[in-house]
Amino acid sequence: MKNTQINMTEGPIFSKLLKFSVPLIFSSLLQLLFNAADVVVVGRFAGDNSLAAVGSTGSLVNLLINLFMGLSIGTNVVAAHYFGAGKHKSVQDTVHTAILLSVISGIILTAVGVLLTKPILILMQAPTEVLNLAAIYLRIYFGGITATMVYNFGSALLRAKGDTQRPLIILFISGIINVILNIIFVICFKLDVAGVGWATVISQCISAVLVIILLVRETDDFHLDFRRLKLDSHIFARIVKIGLPAGFQGIMFSFSNVIIQSSVNSFGATLIAGNAAACNLEGFVYTAMNGFSQGALTFCSQNAGAKKPDRIKKVVWISQISIIVIGAVLGGLFLLFGHQLLGIYSKSEDVIACGMSRMLIIYTTYYLCGMMDGLSNAIRGIGHSLMPVISSLLGACLFRIIWLATVFQLPQFHTPVTIFLSYPISWTLTFVVNLIWYNKYIRKMIKTSEPTVN
Repeated sequence: MKNTQINMTEGPIFSKLLKFSVPLIFSSLLQLLFNAADVVVVGRFAGDNSLAAVGSTGSLVNLLINLFMGLSIGTNVVAAHYFGAGKHKSVQDTVHTAILLSVISGIILTAVGVLLTKPILILMQAPTEVLNLAAIYLRIYFGGITATMVYNFGSALLRAKGDTQRPLIILFISGIINVILNIIFVICFKLDVAGVGWATVISQCISAVLVIILLVRETDDFHLDFRRLKLDSHIFARIVKIGLPAGFQGIMFSFSNVIIQSSVNSFGATLIAGNAAACNLEGFVYTAMNGFSQGALTFCSQNAGAKKPDRIKKVVWISQISIIVIGAVLGGLFLLFGHQLLGIYSKSEDVIACGMSRMLIIYTTYYLCGMMDGLSNAIRGIGHSLMPVISSLLGACLFRIIWLATVFQLPQFHTPVTIFLSYPISWTLTFVVNLIWYNKYIRKMIKTSEPTVN
């Protein structure tokens, strides 16, 4: 077996989970560092309104792309399942179906994103001073979204066989280019948020090209042959059955975050900027936890294909413990140095104070978010994709909407702190519901030893 591959169905679990997750964590951390560089360049050299414009678009971007990103998760689960089961032709069919599907997804997203950007921003109560800037950034971003889709589907295929090292190299290359282009476009050419948008699009195109080159050069079942590109109906149905619920789950979280962002927007540009900076920092902690969460997804999927439920149970416990430790330690460190870290993004003490109000609530409870995602991915990895959606609908989306429509509307609780408290409460509720479903499924799997992707 190649060095870039990991057989997750045999041998020690923690060391292999670590080998899989660490490159994935570094990939995400690099991406966050480069994104942070974007925000720093905009905040320092274009101003707080431009920073608020870019920051206010994150929840909308996630809302529009999460459905199709769910299909990339479906690709990972299906490919890993077949890889673990040793079904070579099915792996090959999954590769070609997934790449074609990524292109189709990107084209659809471009059309929807470009047409609906400004109307949705207006519905989100984006302040007048940032509305046009945010619309410019988003239209450029969605113009190149096909490349983002191709990269994410391609890297999902590589992760299915345990290869997280080469996607790390791709991200490093494209990220360095992104930072350089940001400096050139924003500082030298004074292109403001448009420069950030174009730098992002160009770097994503480079990522897409590189991941395609890797797949074309593969000599195993993951080899990509453009002449074989087609939507295999059976594989497509499996990807959709796993991926669409995952996408809808992401959409529900993003929808609730859009509502939260709208509530944040109502307090003005200062809170928007502070919230954006704090959110950017949170990503560093989340991505460390998410590396083990993604590991649970792929490990559980390979072992579901190999029909090893006892091993799945061990994977879940090891990943959960790892997530708790990472979330608690990193959360504490980021909170301790929060004022200094926020100062990187903005010189305004008011913006920093707004960011700290969010960090105090999020970082003391962030491990709950990681636990929720890890268990949700484990359930999805063993082939049950609907229940995590129901859990998210009840525990996250519905609860957050009710919270903002009731508690937040009370005069004494109409504060940013009340908005931010909706996060840890919703994470806890969703985790509890997921835990009930997981225990039910794992008992059934151990009893029958016949796990299947359904």
